[in-house]
Amino acid sequence: MSDALFLHKDHLLPLLRRLGREYRLVGPVRNGLGDTMYAEITDLDQVRLDLRNQPQNSLKSFLFPQDDPLASYVVDEGPAREQALTYFPILPENRPTLFFGVRPCDLFGVLYMDLVFLGGRYRDIYYEQRRRGAVFLVLGCNRPFANCFCNATRSGPFLEFGFDLQLTDLSPEGKGYFVEVGKAGGRAITREMAPFFHPADEEQARLQYQRVLESRGLFEQLVHVDLACRLLEQDQDTSAILADLSARCQDCGGCAHVCPTCTCFTITDRPRGKDSGERVRCWDACTFAGFSLMAGGHNPVDVKRERLRRRFYHKLKTDVQRHGRPSCVGCGRCVDICFGGVDIIRFIRRLTDLDEARSTAAGKET
Repeated sequence: MSDALFLHKDHLLPLLRRLGREYRLVGPVRNGLGDTMYAEITDLDQVRLDLRNQPQNSLKSFLFPQDDPLASYVVDEGPAREQALTYFPILPENRPTLFFGVRPCDLFGVLYMDLVFLGGRYRDIYYEQRRRGAVFLVLGCNRPFANCFCNATRSGPFLEFGFDLQLTDLSPEGKGYFVEVGKAGGRAITREMAPFFHPADEEQARLQYQRVLESRGLFEQLVHVDLACRLLEQDQDTSAILADLSARCQDCGGCAHVCPTCTCFTITDRPRGKDSGERVRCWDACTFAGFSLMAGGHNPVDVKRERLRRRFYHKLKTDVQRHGRPSCVGCGRCVDICFGGVDIIRFIRRLTDLDEARSTAAGKET
C-alpha cells in the first residue's frame, strides 16, 4: 500500500472503534470542566474527542507515571530484633496502546524519554514495559497554538520521522486527512484496516503540502532557541537574569509537571501497614528548593538566585552536549502554567536581548 493515503473524516471514529479491540486507546478528550486532556478512552461514544485544542497534559504520565510503585516490601525481624526489608518488584502490565491525536511536540517528548530511560547503559524496565507496543497516530498542527514555538526546536508543527501514522487535516477543501505512513506499527494498521484508507491523489498531496507551508508562517512566538544554546555554550553570564527570574519563582513545580521532557524523580518508601509497604518513584523538579538539599541540612545551591539554572541549562546546554539538540520541544505549556512569568521563552528572550545589547555596545565603542 502507498505511503501517502487519505482517510475520510467520517471514517475516523469507526477506525478507532476497530483499533480499540486490539489497543488501549489514549487521545485528547474535552472533559466536563472544559479542559482538553490526553486520557484513556474506554468508550468512544461516551467522550467528547477534541482534535482542535492543545491538551493541557503531555503523554509523559502514561509511560512515566507521576506516582509509580516499583516494589512492595515486608519487614523481617531477626532473633536479635534487628530489622531487614525484603523487596518484591512490581512490574506494570504491558498494554499495547494506540496514542492518537498526538501533537508532534508530544511525540518528540516521548522520543526524548526513550533516550533517558532506554538509551543508556541501563534500561528502565518500568518505562520499557509501558513503552513496548505503543503506536503513535500524530495529528500535525495546521495552526500552531498561541505559545508554541516548536518550529524553533525542530519538533513540529509536522514531523518527518518517529511517527507510525501522521495525519494532516485537509479541511475545508479536502474533508478528510492526508495520511503519511511512518514506522512498522502504522504500516500494519493501514494494511489490516485497508478498507478505511484510499491512495492519496495529486490534489490531496498538494493540499497537504500547502497546509505544511502555511503552518510555518502562523507562529505567534519568535524564539531564538539556537542562539540561546550557542550563548550558553560560550558561557555567557546569566547571573543577573537568573537572579531576577528566581526571585519570581514560586517553587510550585508546575513547569516540570506539564513539561513532556522533565524526567527528574525521587524514590521513597511508604508504609502500608505495620510490617509492609511500597517503594515508590515520584516526579520531582529541579526548581524545588529541596531538590539539592543534603542530609545535614546544607544546600549547595542558592535557591533564591539560581533555582532555575538547572532547568534552563539542562534543556538548552547539557542536552545539546549529550544529544545534539535541546530537550525543550516548544510546546509552550510552561508559558501557560507559570503565574510568575519565569518560563523558558522569557529566559531565552532575556538572554538573547542581553547579547544583542552587548553587541550593540561593543560596536559603538569601536
